[in-house]
Amino acid sequence: MSVTDRCNLRCRYCMPEAEYVWLPKSSILSFEEIKRLVAAFAGLGARKVRLTGGEPLLRHDLPTLVGLLAGLDLRDLAMTTNGLLLARWARPLREAGLRRVTVSLDTLRPERMQAFTRSPRHAEVLDGIAGARAAGFERVKLNTVVIRGYNDDELADLIEFARAHAAEVRFIEYMDVGGATHWSREQVVSQREMLDVLGRCYGPIESLPTDDASAPAERFRLPDGTTFGIIASVTMPFCRGCDRSRLTADGTWFLCLYAGQGVDLREPLRAGASDAELAALIASVWRGRRDRGAEERLALERRGVLYPREALRADPHREMHTRGG
Repeated sequence: MSVTDRCNLRCRYCMPEAEYVWLPKSSILSFEEIKRLVAAFAGLGARKVRLTGGEPLLRHDLPTLVGLLAGLDLRDLAMTTNGLLLARWARPLREAGLRRVTVSLDTLRPERMQAFTRSPRHAEVLDGIAGARAAGFERVKLNTVVIRGYNDDELADLIEFARAHAAEVRFIEYMDVGGATHWSREQVVSQREMLDVLGRCYGPIESLPTDDASAPAERFRLPDGTTFGIIASVTMPFCRGCDRSRLTADGTWFLCLYAGQGVDLREPLRAGASDAELAALIASVWRGRRDRGAEERLALERRGVLYPREALRADPHREMHTRGG
């Protein structure tokens, strides 16, 4: 569930351009509208909700929304953030009912963050991670998008940082999603390569069984018991087991991160559709789901960027920061 398309970083894998087209403010769902849609999904069996952006902490008074969603029949309520504002908001979010936090941490070197995100605020990200732990979040995860020539020499350093801060790092293959206008296949560091590098550092690495076949990350354990994950959605797509979908801040529902079109749930919501009518629409669309975006991309002989700049400006829903991946 994306709560805003705005972000206070300009990461190269998501928002590398100088200018963007934003969703109209009048189209952004209110907290009450978000709760109603999430309740409709929960009534159909969805039990995990993750709040995203853009950067979700840019949404004013986010703990109020968390409190509304925490009262629904959910098994998990989580948030992914870049961490810049987390030190300030971690405790209010925890007290409102947020259960888990994932922080994006692509490098441990401030000068690399400056070059990669156009921001000098690396220390604030680290403060946010510490603030989450201090607020009582026990299961802090760190997301690292691994890009050849940028941060692929920091894998072991990030493992050690996560270990020292009672967190778990998840390495993510650089994806060719909307917004990744600088993507190329040569920059992708595969799961196999990551495991080879870490194996040379630590010794034999064990693949861990999972009780959630639809989980995007495969988890591994080092000889000393330290665990980490890898999301290999570029070289080893998991489309056939995926049960996730994404709702943008303006109520457009995407069944796949690569989907060309979404379903407008805001229009029937604001037109007076009943809860039963909303649930029927969602169920009907989900039953017809055939998306295999990552598998289709893998099969391409010549694989380049998903959308050129002009196509992204023509429809901001194609942007990664709008879809809340």
